[in-house]
Amino acid sequence: MKLEFLEEINEYQDHLIRLYDFDMEQAKQFRAAIQETIIKNGNALNLNSLPFIEAVNCKLTLHIADEDEGIITMDNQIFFCDLTMDGYKNMLRLIEPYCNKNTRSSQMLYDIDTEIDFLFAPYGAAID
Repeated sequence: MKLEFLEEINEYQDHLIRLYDFDMEQAKQFRAAIQETIIKNGNALNLNSLPFIEAVNCKLTLHIADEDEGIITMDNQIFFCDLTMDGYKNMLRLIEPYCNKNTRSSQMLYDIDTEIDFLFAPYGAAID
């Protein structure tokens, strides 16, 4: 599983963080890390600390917040995803299909009007 930041992916100068290049087993590991660290223990989750994630060009930490704000950054290298507990529970629901079978489809992990989207894509995306 790779973690990558892509700048200005469209004419609106939107950005994207994507988790890509993974199979069903890695999707299960990712889901379990969110479930255990965030949902069960109420702690932040540094994705770069997970042994199955390879950072291509960024660092991302998932934080529990009072409001769903999505991914934010100050320098386009270190990122924070601020979601409510319900936002992370919804993320688990969105990841679930990838844990049951290998698929080529991709999924945004939240639906928030923000400059940086969060894409879950086993085989990358058409943005390559």
